Amino acid sequence: MEQELLLKLKRKAADVRKGIIEAVFSAGSGHPGGSLSCADILTVLYFKHMNVNPSKPKDPDRDRFVLSKGHAAPVLYSVLAEKGYIPKEDLFTFRQADSYLEGHPSLKDVPGVDMTTGSLGQGICAACGMAQMGKLDKKDYRVYAVLGDGELQEGQVWEAMMYAAHYKLDNLTAFLDHNGLQIDGDIKEVMSPEPVVAKFEAFGWSVILIDGHDMDQIDKAIKKAKRTKGKPTMIVAETIKGKGVSYMENKYEWHGKAPNQEQRDIAIAELDAYIESLGV
Repeated sequence: MEQELLLKLKRKAADVRKGIIEAVFSAGSGHPGGSLSCADILTVLYFKHMNVNPSKPKDPDRDRFVLSKGHAAPVLYSVLAEKGYIPKEDLFTFRQADSYLEGHPSLKDVPGVDMTTGSLGQGICAACGMAQMGKLDKKDYRVYAVLGDGELQEGQVWEAMMYAAHYKLDNLTAFLDHNGLQIDGDIKEVMSPEPVVAKFEAFGWSVILIDGHDMDQIDKAIKKAKRTKGKPTMIVAETIKGKGVSYMENKYEWHGKAPNQEQRDIAIAELDAYIESLGV
């Protein structure tokens, strides 16, 4: 990836992270840790690869995105705001009683949301259905999904893995946000899904292991997935929960907790300092 574009994407991801912090702080609740960990993935998807147009959110030929880990709604809302689907100021209404930006994404209420998610495991199943319809309708659109690693403890995820491989859904690319933490702690201690790479391969998927914060690696993995024929692709992205905010990084306690005023100010200051360091 050329350096100028890389710097712009890094700046955009930092802005997305600021939106996450502001949304969760304004609500006094939400899920910042797992939203911050997949911000780089969504940024590369929406600002480099996905065929989407905010002025035509229901375009039948658009690429689809499913946030299977629906509790990470702040990252999706922040990306949609940066992309122009929703006003940025609406992020400050997140989770409020009269707001359309609910704690989990709503297909009915939010422009740019392709699937209502929240019950873990169901999002990837819906993504399989979308990809299958693309095949049946002979459409060229691609379907992308992001799962959490704690989500792999849901049995229907593995049914979806079998389904996608059986029907050769090579128009489906999923990301595993592999930050190693869930609401109750380390995934290996709660209910270990490891070894994830070997399991996805055994279920018939093409698997790519990357650093989920290296945008060059994310970009190359998506390109490889587009070239892969006859099977779906799982991009296992090694990430850091709370990435970009020093006191949140690798702390499972920030899975579902909002920062107070002082913590919000520290987070925004750190992200602003990072943006300034980019020189963009």
